[in-house]
Amino acid sequence: MASPVELAAQRMQQWAEQVRSGDVRAVSRAITAIENRQPDAEELLRRLFPSTGRAYLTGVTGAPGTGKSTLVDRLAAVYRQQEEPVGIIAVDPTSPFSGGAILGDRIRMQGHAGDAGIFIRSMATRGFLGGLARATAEVALLLDAAGKQQILIETVGVGQDEVDIVRLADCVLVVLVPGLGDDIQSMKAGLMEIGDIFVLNKADREGADRLEQQLLAMLSLVAPRDGWQPTVVRTVATEAKGIDALAETVTEFRKHFETSEERRHKRAEHWKQRLIEMLQAQLLERALDGAAGEKLLDELAADVANRKKDPFAAVGEILARSGLSGRSKHK
Repeated sequence: MASPVELAAQRMQQWAEQVRSGDVRAVSRAITAIENRQPDAEELLRRLFPSTGRAYLTGVTGAPGTGKSTLVDRLAAVYRQQEEPVGIIAVDPTSPFSGGAILGDRIRMQGHAGDAGIFIRSMATRGFLGGLARATAEVALLLDAAGKQQILIETVGVGQDEVDIVRLADCVLVVLVPGLGDDIQSMKAGLMEIGDIFVLNKADREGADRLEQQLLAMLSLVAPRDGWQPTVVRTVATEAKGIDALAETVTEFRKHFETSEERRHKRAEHWKQRLIEMLQAQLLERALDGAAGEKLLDELAADVANRKKDPFAAVGEILARSGLSGRSKHK
């Protein structure tokens, strides 16, 4: 008779196999475990990791109101016509009441609900800055292991802060529309520097030609990366115009960088940052383990605020309590 430990291992292995086969319930349960930081999530991802690395991740970012959701929906439809399994991660603002994603499961994407070859998941940012939810990278890994060949990641749409997508995605689409204020001038310090392909959506609007000219003028000043000059694609996503051309441009970008040194460097940089984030999370968890750690943090914060202690000494106390303290310049 199998022991409880052996039974747990068998259940975990079965779960991993269900995810690899693309079982929707198993994938959904796994994403919930990842978002809620359940103990099983890490073990599951460990088992699935060898099955990852085959999906192509496309990030879709831009200011609110640019039509990112509709664009992602139409782009997914093109990939499904090509019989490629698609995963969509839509990062939404967090509800102040439920803590969940405000836009739920993306009503505008529900036309794909009956398609077993596409998986759509909305994720709440839960206060995490940078346009992505904390668990986005892990969920992308999960969908990769589940056999999704194309993974589309739509960021929350907060403007210039959305640069985290650069490290995660293989290709970044920056979506712009005419008539949103200062056009390019307000974006050149942020979004203008992270895009691989610029999508001029709602291109049937007045001012589209002027915006395109501004874009091209700005991009002419950007140095090519391994021979790739960021390009502009015009679309009207609500009418599915220009979507095929956009998909072709993404494919061209993919082919250009498929074997390049920059792509390998970008992947290594991504994992370097992920390892740092994971290390920070685990160290913080160890340092503040349990209610006693939280209580100590509250007490030290009050002492620092009242100038009874300096912040360096407070951090030293936390590290000493957790056994993480080492050499310190502050005695």
